[in-house]
Amino acid sequence: MRAAVIFGLGSSEKDLKPFQNQSETTWVIGLPASSSDADAILIFGGDGTVHRHLAQLVKLRLPVLVVPCGSGNDFARALRLRSRKDSLVAWRKFESGNATVRVIDLGVITSLMLPAGEAPAPHKHYFCCVGGVGLDGEVSRRANQLPRWLRGHGGYVVSLPAALFRFAPASMKIRTSIEHHPETFVERSAKPTVLVAIANTPVYGGGMKIAPGAQMDDGQLDICIVSDINKFKLLCLFPIVYFGKHLRMEEVEYLQAGRIKIETEKPLDVYADGEYVCQTPIEVSVAKGILPVIVHSSHFLVSGF
Repeated sequence: MRAAVIFGLGSSEKDLKPFQNQSETTWVIGLPASSSDADAILIFGGDGTVHRHLAQLVKLRLPVLVVPCGSGNDFARALRLRSRKDSLVAWRKFESGNATVRVIDLGVITSLMLPAGEAPAPHKHYFCCVGGVGLDGEVSRRANQLPRWLRGHGGYVVSLPAALFRFAPASMKIRTSIEHHPETFVERSAKPTVLVAIANTPVYGGGMKIAPGAQMDDGQLDICIVSDINKFKLLCLFPIVYFGKHLRMEEVEYLQAGRIKIETEKPLDVYADGEYVCQTPIEVSVAKGILPVIVHSSHFLVSGF
């Protein structure tokens, strides 16, 4: 058995030692050059670490095991890997040939903003959890500036009040594809919007259940749109997002689609998995069955956990 290892910020070879004990696996630090150079890849980190390597992971198509060591571990949480111990159990099963390996979807953000005078050359960005436009981008930007320990202990929530004070709803043109007709789009909104969250997993922001119905192998994006809303009411909305109760609010629209296009009057930052990606306009789609993952339980895809 040969395994490649990626260490995110704050993790090191000491985190690998429990996986090396009682193991005959050969370990290599860093991504392999080709899929023939390893049998699996272990990522010690959070959502941001996974996000930054997704393009290469898709090319390699090797089974990936996430060991939650980051400030945000929502992807690992969606895979039922809630602790390092869960990941270790999953790894032991993989070494013995009894692991549960699932092939999941990823979201794909395509930037439609073209520099003046240049020919169309869209840039594609994979994401594993949730992409967002609007208030979500401002909160993520502020959260990323916090000390790492604070980001891992409610950084998203801590950043919300200041972001909310400065943020103004933006006019967004939102179009989604029609089921069974991916090239046909219908306009959903062209009005002031607070945020659009586009989800591949149910949670983001450290456990906020923004998309309770999201599943990682259904070939669909779960989309949550929050229209213009009183700031105090919006501030009260976020605590209930942890329980998925926000879907009851009249200002919240929730739907599924295979593709979504978002245009804004002026460019807005787009974040995914807590990382800056690009600016609007964008198109978001699904890359179906593109990433094999080693999981702790075969039932990780149950809606809302």
